[in-house]
Amino acid sequence: MNALLSAAFVLCWSSGFIGAKLGAESAATPTLLMWRFLPLAAALVAAAAVSRAQWRGLTLRDAGRQVVIGALSQSGYLLSVYYAIELGVSSGTTALIDGVQPLVAGALAGPLLRQYVSRGQWLGLWLGLSGVATVTVADAAAVGAEVAWWAYLVPFLGMLSLVAATFLEGRSRTPVAPRVSLTIHCVTSAVLFSALALGVGAATPPADSSFWVATAWLVVLPTFGGYGLYWLILRRSGITEVNTLMFLMAPVTAVWGALMFGEPFGVATALGLAVGLAAVVVVRRGSGASRTRTVRSHADRPAVESSPAGRR
Repeated sequence: MNALLSAAFVLCWSSGFIGAKLGAESAATPTLLMWRFLPLAAALVAAAAVSRAQWRGLTLRDAGRQVVIGALSQSGYLLSVYYAIELGVSSGTTALIDGVQPLVAGALAGPLLRQYVSRGQWLGLWLGLSGVATVTVADAAAVGAEVAWWAYLVPFLGMLSLVAATFLEGRSRTPVAPRVSLTIHCVTSAVLFSALALGVGAATPPADSSFWVATAWLVVLPTFGGYGLYWLILRRSGITEVNTLMFLMAPVTAVWGALMFGEPFGVATALGLAVGLAAVVVVRRGSGASRTRTVRSHADRPAVESSPAGRR
């Protein structure tokens, strides 16, 4: 099940870069994001009105935390990705910059969440970074002269936004049902993107049918598939493992771009894909070893430590 969820997550998340490129050909970023989330938020609110059981027990504080998480992980992240592609940064390069996220999250997991990151996991993280760099370095060099240098900082800000949302969710002590959190996140994004589109005068959607095809693509695959699976795998496997899968986004996006848009797919892309797969294997093995060490350490503790009197 974990393998199937991981494969589905990689495909669905990568589809977001492809959908962003499809949408950028027919509309501006605020327009596309507004009409992506408005109907989605309306449908989720209607579904929430029918099934109210999952919303019971949700406090105002928990709802506020989910609003902030949604603003960071959806609004901030997606705005940066779409805007970078609109500025001319290729989907592969954007995926590469997002691929730095596992290293940032892995470095912060210890001090912020007290999650152990083994040497094998660090090896896999660095291996994955080299893989995605191999895939996109040629592409970045090819388009670098045509794109402003600061455009490459835009997806980097989005990556930091997603990392912040991930740790904010990880530090939460009250679990929130995935459907509830998804609804809050999408409503938050709908409000923010609608305000942005209205503010810049880009709220009117184009009549081109390709715009609505791209919108439907982005609603079904990246939102329900990629975004939903991200939080599901995060809760099942932890931050390090779910972020390691991000290493596969750049090579998979490159393959997808080659099939849909005729983008070049050479030896470097194939090599990067192989290295990315190897990184996932290394990290998952390291994660299994770290869990084994944790279980053994708990088993070796004196019995007094587990009693209320033994805890100081």
